[in-house]
Amino acid sequence: MATTERAIAVFDIDGVVADVRHRLHHIERGRHSWDAFFRAAYKDRLLPEGAALVADLGREHDVVWLTGRPEWLRGVTTKWLADNGLPSDELNLRPPGDYRPAPRYKLDVLRRLGPRNVAAFVDDDDLVVRAAVAAGFPAVLADWVPRAGSLRRAQDRDGRT
Repeated sequence: MATTERAIAVFDIDGVVADVRHRLHHIERGRHSWDAFFRAAYKDRLLPEGAALVADLGREHDVVWLTGRPEWLRGVTTKWLADNGLPSDELNLRPPGDYRPAPRYKLDVLRRLGPRNVAAFVDDDDLVVRAAVAAGFPAVLADWVPRAGSLRRAQDRDGRT
């Protein structure tokens, strides 16, 4: 008997389901304490809008996470997802030494996931969403939390999240 794989819904974490505003001070005003920024991730509050969308799309799709968080944050991130009632089966994190801008990094991962039928991609970075749409992926902008300039620089220029 052949099995039919479900299509996947791909979600970013920071700014989509995790509220990072409490740790932005680590990367604002010329400061770039990336270790401190990421080490505080366990304190992120759950964003109810993102959690509701994950639950909704997760009814008919397998949930896959695609984040710019560094690989060394896997344990913290997996625990945070589980503690907040979110699936944590598949988690794509940024490999060590990969500082490509978020649109390039995430589009490469989406292309790798593409054969699994990406039914939806949700991200808080409008440049990432535009790149995904231009490449033919159905993408939605998570706009429930205003994006700080420091986070935009970190994602789109510095390749840090």
